[in-house]
Amino acid sequence: MRNKIEKHNLPWNVASAGTAAYHTGEPPDMRAQQELKKHNINIAHQRARKFTAYMFDEYDVIYTMDASNYRDVQRLANTENEKNKVHMIMNMVEPGLNKQVPDPYYDDALYKVVYAMLDAACESILEKYKAKAE
Repeated sequence: MRNKIEKHNLPWNVASAGTAAYHTGEPPDMRAQQELKKHNINIAHQRARKFTAYMFDEYDVIYTMDASNYRDVQRLANTENEKNKVHMIMNMVEPGLNKQVPDPYYDDALYKVVYAMLDAACESILEKYKAKAE
């Protein structure tokens, strides 16, 4: 998403966070870095962090990859407004299906699949909100 935002010179702030703190402070998995490098995207500088409730104040929209993350983030919401900020990311491509992004950690072949899924979702996000930013 950050790469698309930069290409379109949009004044958006985007971040990534997990719902568990397993890898806090670590760079992205090398396999993810390699897949993104194929698309001229460098994520080596990124570091893992945990999603916290304060992020509801920082961000207008929060996308989750799967149902478990969705529930975890919803539990941190204190208001209906905060709950309404949370969406399953693949609903941007296939509305209402709540399709989950698979975790590629245990299957190297999924990194390519996940990239394609998230690229399509990010393109849809860009198209949905770009007009509002202009």
